[in-house]
Amino acid sequence: MLIVGLTGGIACGKSTVSQELQRKYKLTVVDADLIAREVVEPGRPAYNKIVKAFKDVPDLVNATDKSLNRATLGQVVFHDRRRLRTLNSIVHPAVKWEIAKQILRAYISLRSLVILDVPLLFESQLYLVCGLIVTVSTTPELQVERLLKRNPELTAKDAENRIGLQMPNAERNYRSDIVIDNSGTLQQLHQQIESVVYEVKPSKLWTLIDLFPPVGVLSALFTFIIRRMTEKFKGTKPKRE
Repeated sequence: MLIVGLTGGIACGKSTVSQELQRKYKLTVVDADLIAREVVEPGRPAYNKIVKAFKDVPDLVNATDKSLNRATLGQVVFHDRRRLRTLNSIVHPAVKWEIAKQILRAYISLRSLVILDVPLLFESQLYLVCGLIVTVSTTPELQVERLLKRNPELTAKDAENRIGLQMPNAERNYRSDIVIDNSGTLQQLHQQIESVVYEVKPSKLWTLIDLFPPVGVLSALFTFIIRRMTEKFKGTKPKRE
């Protein structure tokens, strides 16, 4: 089973691509954002840890349903890298465990390809299990514009701060195998998605071979080694001209 990592900076259009892959091409998508929301639902272990770690934050929990006030929490962590690291240290392990379970279910269900949709694919080290990595990118100006449209409560400075906390697009693009440029029209984006699907879909023969457990394990190990070797010799950041 081929695992294709799908990533992209905030407001670059990754979610639009992910939805299209599910809707039009009927591909199995493991959505880290959705999983991240589920693992912090009231009563879940990660929820309890967050409430304890951020107990000093006013209005952290919604009074009606006891769910986390995501907007309030976001304002706190996106202005404080230390607290962002604290939040990530709670949420990321829970998300990774659920991702592993969903990938295993996809393999058992004889899926030939699964899309691993993770905004922080490189930061979380999950790129190491991906046979291919696709990133959705755009210009910083369009990122700010789209983020303000999506979250009108933010100021331009807030938007720039949130973008600045993430890996730069240039670095993410450099470390990916395929880059989808979402700086044009929606039609142009759909054309690129179609091209990527055609390029990454594994053959039926390889799918059958890969379903044999020893081959599947060796394939996963090979992917891990290749990623590490590429990272060592190519580096993780583009060279400055």
